[in-house]
Formats: sequence, C-alpha cells, structure tokens
Amino acid sequence: MIDDPEQCYRAVCSRDSRFDGWFVTAVRTTGIYCRPSCPAITPKRANVSFFASAAAAQRNGYRACKRCRPNATPGSPEWNVRADVVGRAMLLIADGVVDREGVVGLAHRLNYSDRQLNRLLTSEMGAGPLALARMQRAQTSRLLIETTTMSFTDIAFAAVFSSVRQFNATVREVFAVSPSELRARRGRTPIGPGVVTVQLAYRRPFDAEGIFAFLGLRAVPGIESWDGTTYARSLSLPHGQGTVALRHDPAIAGGSVRCELRLDDWRDLQAAVQRCRRLLDLDADPVAIDGILAADPSLAPLVARRPGLRSPSHVDGAELAVRAVLGQQVSVTGARTLAARLVQAIGEPLAHPHDGLTHLFPTAAAIADIDPAHFAMPTSRKRALQGMCAAIVAGDVVIDAGADRAELSERLLALPGIGPWTVSYIAMRALADPDVFLPTDIGVRNGLRHLGRDGSPTAALAAAEAWRPWRSYALHHLWATSPSPPRSPLT
Repeated sequence: MIDDPEQCYRAVCSRDSRFDGWFVTAVRTTGIYCRPSCPAITPKRANVSFFASAAAAQRNGYRACKRCRPNATPGSPEWNVRADVVGRAMLLIADGVVDREGVVGLAHRLNYSDRQLNRLLTSEMGAGPLALARMQRAQTSRLLIETTTMSFTDIAFAAVFSSVRQFNATVREVFAVSPSELRARRGRTPIGPGVVTVQLAYRRPFDAEGIFAFLGLRAVPGIESWDGTTYARSLSLPHGQGTVALRHDPAIAGGSVRCELRLDDWRDLQAAVQRCRRLLDLDADPVAIDGILAADPSLAPLVARRPGLRSPSHVDGAELAVRAVLGQQVSVTGARTLAARLVQAIGEPLAHPHDGLTHLFPTAAAIADIDPAHFAMPTSRKRALQGMCAAIVAGDVVIDAGADRAELSERLLALPGIGPWTVSYIAMRALADPDVFLPTDIGVRNGLRHLGRDGSPTAALAAAEAWRPWRSYALHHLWATSPSPPRSPLT
C-alpha cells in the first residue's frame, strides 16, 4: 500500500473503512496520525504522509488521533496471505512474544538473528520489533484504563511495562494525555471484579451467524459452550488460565464483537484478545474475498447469500491438531463426544469455573502419556495422536502463529498416520491459512455437485485455481451448501 501513496490518499478522501489497519495517515500540520476512515476534515495531499504501522508514525514524531483512535482498528489482513517472516513476526508480536521472550526470543522462533529481523521489520513496517511491541503495550494500557478500576500501578504491570514511570511516559507520548485524563474522559464501565469487556472491531460485511454456528456446532462440553447467542470457552494462556465469552454486537457503530474476558493474570490480556480475533477471523478483508469468489458464476449466489463469510481459526494450535486427529472419519457429534471424554479424563480443572466452563483442553504432554485404552478409536489413530503429541512436546512440531506453513506441513506429514487432509486442515484452522483447499473432502464433492459441477478431486482442484488466494473461504461456502453435512473433524 505505501508503495502507492496516491491510492492511499484516495482511500482517505473516501473515508474507506476497508483500509483501516492497512496503513495510517500522518498529518504534518497537526502532528497526529489517523486511520483512513477518520471523520475529520480531509487534509490536503501535500500535508500527509503514509506509514505502514502506528509504531512507524509514532517513531516519526506523530501522536494518535483522539477522535478516530487508529490503534483500535482491525489488524492488517496481509499477514495471513503473505505468511513470510515479516508476517509471522507481526502475528507473534501481537501475541505478546516480545514482551515475554524479548527480541532474541522472537528471532529464535523465526530462525533469524535479531539483527536480521530488526532490519526486515524496519524496512517494511517503518519500526523495529521493540517499537511495535511498545505500541501494543500502549493499546493494552488504554484498554485497561478505560474499562477497569485497576490501579495504574497494576495496569503498568499488566501491560508489561518495566516501571510506572515508563507506563506514564508512553501513554502521554502515544495518546497525548495522561492516564488520569484518559480514565476521566472515557469513564469506565466494569462489569465485575476480574472481568474486562473489549469491543473487537471488524471490516464489514461480517457473517456473524455463520461463524458462531460453526463454532457452536463443535463446542466440547467442559471447555466450550454455545447458547445460540454467546460462544464461550476456556483459554490456556502464557501466564495462567482464562475464559472468554464472545457475542456479536451489531448495535455498536460499524458493528463489533463483544469480548468478555476473565483472566488469572492481566499480562495475558493482549494474547487473549489477539487469539480471539484470529478465532473469528476479524482481520479479514471481506470485500476483497467476496469479489474474487463472486466472479465465479457458481459461487456468486453463495457469496450473495452469506456476504462477509469468515474462515474460523483457533485459540490454540496444539488443541486444534489434537481435535482434528480425534475427528478423522467420524461425525462431528462423535468427535465431540471423544473430545469431551478426554477433557474429563485428563483436562486441567479451572481454578474459577464459569457458566459451564470447567476445564482446559488436555495438554499435548498429558495426551502423549495417557494409557491408549482411554481412546475409543482404532489403534492406528491412537498411535497417530500420541505420536503427534510426543512430537509437539519434544519441540519437533510447533503449531502457532509464527510457524512456517511449508515446514510445518513437512514435519506433520512425516508423522505416522497424519495425512494430507489433516495437515491442510491444521494449516487452515491453526495457522489461519486463507488458501487451503481439500479436493478429496466429501463435503466439497457434495457441495460442487449440488451446484451442478463435477465433484471429482481433479475437477475440484482445477476449479479452485480461480479462487486463489481465498480457497479456504470457498471451502466454507461449499461446506455450507453441501446437502448432507460432511464427516469433518471436530475443530
């Protein structure tokens, strides 16, 4: 985007919210930076510059607009499409890896030196990993200031600042007001001790009904619940346990998802928010996706019926992988039953159960060590499941936002009992790969035949070439269209 500043300026002139999160607009005459859709008077072209990130604008001496709050926009959809080292680094920074492990830890996860990584991020994003992480901490601070009654000392600790002085200085520098002024101006609406509510922004349109129904159908008792309105689940986070309740809130201007979090340790707030965003695919660009898919006459009616369809990800890659293997060749109901038994047998109980959420999903280590007799499944699948979990425990397989997709696929395929279908499904759900297609899937075959097209794997794969790089979304359209629900895994 920044390679074409004139296109950026056209987006600003039209106040096009689709570009929020892609770049920020810095106005030299005011010293502030805004999101493209800021409702303020459009500045003259000669007075604006465009930056790839808020951190880059901050680094160049600009402060966040108090009116449009550019730090609270959806994230860039670019990273899931590119999935290169910069994209993976951005996803890990958003998850809080720099705050937990430092720049050296981030670089190690990506198999780069910290010097190389800093150079790449500065070149593309206009800021290095420390500056990008600092902006994340500032946004976490603002969220806690405005929505909780926590003391500023506790907020500074929760946002992983090294001192209260650094916390105060950062808030003043980024938002041009003190923490006290932020709290006084915005007020606070806490809903209970140990609870914070976040409004998760998205780009419209948003098929909330479809994605919540998908998650609700697969909800495992003990770790998930779905009442037709709110989807809730337990969370295993870097510093402790947590639970989240998610509900679409279209009454908010522009629409949002209400995210109610209960956390043992507030340092996990940033990671929890980002994982929920990925779960619901809130950073997607639905206009771009729908435009490509609707160009196919067969898919056009499906896109018109479900505009803004999302491809759900997951909050925990290892859990997703286990559930994918559990659900091989069984119905969704059967796989959910298997997972529920596993949760009750070896899942970690929650210290603070809430609304039917009683456990965390079992860890890979617990599954690798359990007596195979506990699994009501064929012996070959038991071996595949425990072998995969053993590889995860050993560090031979790492399934998180920073994983290299090609490398992970190779490592999974090398494990006994893990085939191409399962590997592709893990890539789509655990790594948020937007371009996965499953030509041998029965739901795909049924969906294509229902549309009057050849459902054979060869024909399906050929047809799907026109849907790149959004084949995962086409896959979900076909599944929803299939006259008989596929026997797909519980994920």
